[in-house]
Amino acid sequence: MADAAVDGTRRVLVAADKFKGSLTAVQVAERVTAGLRRIVPGLEVEALPVADGGDGTVDAAVAAGFERREVRVAGPLGEEVTAAFALRGATAVVEMAEASGLGRLPAGVFAPLTASTYGSGELLRAALDAGARTIVFGVGGSATTDGGAGMLAALGARFLDEDGEPVPPGGGGLAELARADLSGLDPRLSSVELVLASDVDNPLTGPKGAPAVYGPQKGASPEDVATLDAALAHFAKVLEAEAGPRAGEHAAAPGAGAAGGIGYGALLLGARFRPGIEVMLDVLGFAPALERADLVITGEGSLDEQTLHGKAPAGVAAAARAAGRTVVAVCGRLALSEEDLRGAGIERAYPLTSVEPDVARCIADAGPILERTAQRIAQDLLV
Repeated sequence: MADAAVDGTRRVLVAADKFKGSLTAVQVAERVTAGLRRIVPGLEVEALPVADGGDGTVDAAVAAGFERREVRVAGPLGEEVTAAFALRGATAVVEMAEASGLGRLPAGVFAPLTASTYGSGELLRAALDAGARTIVFGVGGSATTDGGAGMLAALGARFLDEDGEPVPPGGGGLAELARADLSGLDPRLSSVELVLASDVDNPLTGPKGAPAVYGPQKGASPEDVATLDAALAHFAKVLEAEAGPRAGEHAAAPGAGAAGGIGYGALLLGARFRPGIEVMLDVLGFAPALERADLVITGEGSLDEQTLHGKAPAGVAAAARAAGRTVVAVCGRLALSEEDLRGAGIERAYPLTSVEPDVARCIADAGPILERTAQRIAQDLLV
């Protein structure tokens, strides 16, 4: 292990994602810090809340020193909502879930065929207006399956039916698409570095595409999935006629199916696809924080098979292990074997259920139970 603490002082880095439905990433860091210091008063703890591009990405950037900017944009059903992006210097972090996420739908309401990403395009435009030259576009948690058509429309593209009228919003409306006109796209996009940050690498359509894999999570019936898959395939074909063969190639590219296909729209704009956690660790300044630490605590609500495929704790652990740091994880629920954990670079996991076996209480009282869990970590590793 590199000597992060040459003066003998132990330094801990808390780089955890949110516990979805219970605690934000910022609250996780606060509770873990409080628990550690109960056992080791005065312990040096650095908090770096992380996210993988999905919901919570803007909050993580703000916690790392970015400025929060709010703007009124269209929600997934067209109603006006207040959404935020983060800005530091000429770098913006835009989170599509802020405008077009499932959390923007009324409770119990889904709109798989009609939900639109128009507001996400308005957020990108607001970042351009703020002077951003690099935009990290975090996608995930979407309510939409429109291939990014709404986003592109907000940025100046036109999608017209046989009568020259705009097609209806949402993925379902793309079945009526006769012509695409990209000539009105915001010219500033050509001089901006756009990074598509996502933890999924699905193509746009097909058995592993956005409608088939993620449509059911957004309320799509089997019939809706078939409708959306056909509509997005048609969308890509019309765009290929307008923009050339690269538009067809983008549809099959990794990440095109991210967040209901908004990844495809971003790739059309020239975005570069990167795993969301890698991008966010760069943006948040993880490397220098890691240099200052000799123990790293990561985590998220559920450590499971998905964690191993590009989620925040796996990215944190991989980077920390490469730097020779010890990594442990906190979580609400643990569904990985010790072998899986070690393979990911996590020495040990501390689920809330090891302190409070009642799962309902773990969810309801996640904060205090996480503090007690952090006390265990301190007793095991810092005393």
